[in-house]
Amino acid sequence: MQSLAIMALLKIELPEHTVLLCDGGFITWAGDTYTSSDPVFGTLGSVEGMEEGQGNEIPALDLTMLPPGTAGPAELSKPGYQRSRVRLWLAEYDVDAGQVVGTPDLMFDGQIDQTTLRVGQSRQLDMSVVSNAERLFELDIGNTLSPVFHKSVWPGEMGHDNATGLSVPVAWGVESPVRSTRSGGYSGGGGFGGSFGSIAREVALRVNAY
Repeated sequence: MQSLAIMALLKIELPEHTVLLCDGGFITWAGDTYTSSDPVFGTLGSVEGMEEGQGNEIPALDLTMLPPGTAGPAELSKPGYQRSRVRLWLAEYDVDAGQVVGTPDLMFDGQIDQTTLRVGQSRQLDMSVVSNAERLFELDIGNTLSPVFHKSVWPGEMGHDNATGLSVPVAWGVESPVRSTRSGGYSGGGGFGGSFGSIAREVALRVNAY
């Protein structure tokens, strides 16, 4: 008689490292070998219950990793980890054969929102994972009329390379920022500068208007 058990499979695709964890032992599925411990991130301490989002909220998943003492803080929490893909499956496996049976159920497919390293008697890495629907809430504030962003969308297109001397960046998809004006010196009398120059110029304009 075949003996079956349930196992969780966690895959985190970081820019420099792919974390493959399971909740005990090791198992191979889809060409990847999942183990109970990662050399950098350690073991999976806990998985908070997944919550469905309502309205303008989105589903989220909170993970707690227990990294080893040899892993440096810079390896565990980097800004570049944000938006890295995270997937969690529940799989049935044959206890005697040590093989996955059928196709695991994908329980969550999202991206890292933020990581927080907590240091006390032991170290814990809290990882907040949000659904890919999070991208629908982004305002694309960083999308500006600059050569760097232009090439990120159209690689090799150099139409913005010669657009130099633009002192005020123009943002796409967001309200334009308020442009501040800087007044120079006033060329009459003793020469006022800064805000005094603005006041003097305003007075001169009103006098000329009369």
